[in-house]
Amino acid sequence: MIFAAFLKTLGQLGDRRFRRVLLLGVGLTLALLIAVYAGVLWLIQATVGDTTVLPVIGEVTWLGDLLSGASLFLMVVLSVFLMVPVASAITSLFLDEVAAAVEDRHYRELPPVEGPSFGEGLKDTVNFLGVIILANTLALILYAIFTPFALFIFWGLNGYLLGMEYFTLAAMRREGRIAAIRLRKKNRLTIWAAGVLMAMPLSVPVMNLLIPILGAATFTHIYHAIRRKAGPSG
Repeated sequence: MIFAAFLKTLGQLGDRRFRRVLLLGVGLTLALLIAVYAGVLWLIQATVGDTTVLPVIGEVTWLGDLLSGASLFLMVVLSVFLMVPVASAITSLFLDEVAAAVEDRHYRELPPVEGPSFGEGLKDTVNFLGVIILANTLALILYAIFTPFALFIFWGLNGYLLGMEYFTLAAMRREGRIAAIRLRKKNRLTIWAAGVLMAMPLSVPVMNLLIPILGAATFTHIYHAIRRKAGPSG
């Protein structure tokens, strides 16, 4: 189910409408990543003073470092961690448009749907984003204690959180909040596995820019596969 959904997503890359959303999503993802990264550098400066020294990078002076060549390297490295909240934030902006493109191509028998309002979708995304930031902050303790397994903990934790978010938002378009959550709970292992497979490439710099939009499309396919398997009665 998961790999079939991803292959369908890749098969739609030639679709002009889907490709436009993908490119727009990549651009906004990059812009948001830079903004988050700038915030991290500002936080470093605010915490330790105007200038500090980081391993490999050297002196960090926020604006000076933000515009330097070394800053690009640092941002690429930090994107492994920063892309998780960025991927979460991007869902409310693009999931509905991505899902509509996917359904127009693969599920034409379905009637049009308005989905949740922008305010409702934004509220859910902010809630998910808060949970993701809090969970990853607390997970720093586990990373320190179980250092050899830190990457696997990172994948498992964020795979669960992102899978939960992407599936819920995809399902809410047609199910409503309560039914979407019920469906998610019944299929949590499948959704978790799909989320982990999404979190893994988020750890790969540059490639991770593509994942938020591809993930939204893939989870739309996964939702429809689960919905069909569940049958009319759910």
